[in-house]
Amino acid sequence: MIQTDALVIGAGPVGLFQVFQLGLLEIKAHVVDSLPHPGGQCMELYPDKPIYDIPGTPCTSGRELVASLLKQIEPLDATFHLGQEISTLAQQPDGRFLVETSRGKRFLTRTIFIAAGVGAFQPRRLKIDGLDAFEHTQLFHQVADPARFAGKNLLIVGGDEPAMACAARFAEPGPHQAGRVTLLHRREVLTASAEAQARFKGLCHTGAVQFKVGQVTGIEVDGSTLRAARITDVNGDTAPLPVDALLVLLGLSPKLGPLTHWGLDMERKQLVVDTEKFSTSLPGIFAVGDINTYPGKKKLILCGFHECALAAFGAAELIFPGEKIQLQYTTTSPKLHKLLGVESPLMD
Repeated sequence: MIQTDALVIGAGPVGLFQVFQLGLLEIKAHVVDSLPHPGGQCMELYPDKPIYDIPGTPCTSGRELVASLLKQIEPLDATFHLGQEISTLAQQPDGRFLVETSRGKRFLTRTIFIAAGVGAFQPRRLKIDGLDAFEHTQLFHQVADPARFAGKNLLIVGGDEPAMACAARFAEPGPHQAGRVTLLHRREVLTASAEAQARFKGLCHTGAVQFKVGQVTGIEVDGSTLRAARITDVNGDTAPLPVDALLVLLGLSPKLGPLTHWGLDMERKQLVVDTEKFSTSLPGIFAVGDINTYPGKKKLILCGFHECALAAFGAAELIFPGEKIQLQYTTTSPKLHKLLGVESPLMD
């Protein structure tokens, strides 16, 4: 079990800045996110689209913003627990919270910061009877271990650039080259850059990748092994396609998940908070960013950043009871310079 003063749920921009604000108050954070990488909605929905309203930054992208935030918190030694979500939460007699993730990781924490945006991103799934039984053995929704697909008959379901990139990755020569790669999409039109389209068409032309138009409508099983996916084409004809591994890349959708059962006051699927500390109805649990609501709430990244600062000071009162929490400035504080690993300017 991990004991900590602060647990941040969500590794999007607001969650990352929450780590920074906590760090300035000497509060080390652990971070949990359902995605296998930091970045949240920025990385999943608009990684390369321009963002113009980050203070002091005329233009950036989601990818660049996340990279900057990660660099900013490097000196603060946060610990990330990715690819998992919070499954249970129970308040203990001493006021701390016992939290467990979907992977069995357990935390005992004094404070919790919910920075989950519009919810934990979950992969969109194929609704095929019996298919979920092969999760993590032959059915995958992300490429955590490329070696799993080496030499296999791989069926990739999806029609956007990540799906095409995966098809190219496992079709081209290398240590993880699959035995056969098929990309299946429900229509002929694929969504990707011109460069990705050209690369994919080249692989199809050489026979390195098979492209099929249709949908998975069933599976064929031999005991505990998935043997084939039944593919129905645009004409309504169905035929089996032998598969060793099925990689479903249909994008992600956010879900609030278990937090709706934690007894926190909610309004229209958002957590109600005060505007002094951004505390929820349960002391010790704070909510920042798009997940919260209050009079005048605006769903902007810069508003989430403001909320992080006040939430950190609210948490410090609980973590350091009886101590006066000093407001210090990164421009002049030698203590903060030391925390951030920067040299203090000479003072007159």
